[in-house]
Amino acid sequence: MNLFRKKSIQMLLHEAGRKGASLKKDLGAFDLTMLGIGAIIGTGIFVLTGVAAAEHAGPALVLSFILSGLACVFAALCYAEFASTVPVSGSAYTYSYATFGELIAWILGWDLILEYGVASSAVAVGWSGYFQGLLSGFGIELPKALTNAYDPAKGTFIDLPAICIILFITFLLNLGVKKSARFNAIMVVIKVVVVLLFLAVGVWYVKPENWSPFMPFGFSGVATGAATVFFAYIGFDAVSTAAEEVRNPQRNMPIGIIASLFICTLLYIAVSLVLTGIVPYDQLNVKNPVAFALSYINQDWVAGFISLGAIAGITTVLLVMLYGQTRLFYAISRDGLLPKVFSRVNPVRQVPYVNTWLTGIIVSVFAGVIPLNKLAELTNIGTLFAFITVSMGVLVLRKTQPHLKRAFRVPFVPVIPLLAVAFCGYLVLQLPPMTWIGFVSWLAIGLVIYFLYGRKHSTLNNVEKATEEKIRIING
Repeated sequence: MNLFRKKSIQMLLHEAGRKGASLKKDLGAFDLTMLGIGAIIGTGIFVLTGVAAAEHAGPALVLSFILSGLACVFAALCYAEFASTVPVSGSAYTYSYATFGELIAWILGWDLILEYGVASSAVAVGWSGYFQGLLSGFGIELPKALTNAYDPAKGTFIDLPAICIILFITFLLNLGVKKSARFNAIMVVIKVVVVLLFLAVGVWYVKPENWSPFMPFGFSGVATGAATVFFAYIGFDAVSTAAEEVRNPQRNMPIGIIASLFICTLLYIAVSLVLTGIVPYDQLNVKNPVAFALSYINQDWVAGFISLGAIAGITTVLLVMLYGQTRLFYAISRDGLLPKVFSRVNPVRQVPYVNTWLTGIIVSVFAGVIPLNKLAELTNIGTLFAFITVSMGVLVLRKTQPHLKRAFRVPFVPVIPLLAVAFCGYLVLQLPPMTWIGFVSWLAIGLVIYFLYGRKHSTLNNVEKATEEKIRIING
């Protein structure tokens, strides 16, 4: 069997428009930008900034965000070209199917399953931290055994709030993409207002001496910090999974991807400067660093708003991550590489309902028992791998199909895609060896599934068999 058989772009577009199995086109440029901001502004600002500053970058965290942001800008331009050319669910998985062939597409799809699933779990854990902080402000304390991931030494066994929020978002996603997008837009407005409130209050308490030493762990710490906070930027990848549900995707997809990334990068840089200016970096290793910073300067009334805004903000990240995961499963299942149950669409709401509930249940189990730092590192390596592949794919498709209609074109090819590969490649090499071991093990499991199930049930395999049968009949 041909492991590198490709799906033509015409075939991908035809399958996406097939009656009875298609998703509802309900989203515009504003919805996509809100989805992007919803996914990008959340855990990165409200959770990971503290860990990255305390353990890796110190006050130079701002450089970590700039380094990650540059890598993302280059990769985002490549995503925008693909999303406007192949407006089909599946994101980097679908792009790879048309560019590199089935085996590479499966590897990337399996990688993205890890990215979205683990990201959703990590986000839910961060949400749980802020929610418990909000409850404690009202004098409510949950039983310790139910407040964090499995760690008998600390007396914790399961993170119950994390599980509950995932199941709530799963229910919301099953109501339809437009309702989910409206909920997301409301939450995005709340959290952007809260971030601006933190900046407006916190800037008056910045002590420049807290920025010294600026780079306590050296540039290697800045690079490791960049690789860690890269998790914060994966939202635009999730935006690209919405392509099949977008009105006029050729115009709206590039706007949504690039606008959301630009807005969020500015906010990340501002927050990291103010945060490390308020609190000495070595005290920021907490689950709710932004609220902690305001408590540190005795602005508890604002800290309460921050916790509420963080809960709203992280909720939208979780919504978009779970949304991306379900659309990825939908695309892979439609191609036959996973069981068809994952691409079964509700005829009324036009959402993959079975897939959505299965995803929610599995992700909730991960969130309930696995610690936050392990989750974030695994997400980062999966994301970087996807960005590198998509950036290389732009170069390949420009060479193999130069006359293909592209509504958006990456400028300065091959420079921009090569810069994306270089930046992302550098960041991926900064991740710890254990993260690499976990990632390679995951890919090995994926290859076993592909050779035992995927390649035999692939729709392309069925097409090949039908063609061979016709030839046999013709030849007598």
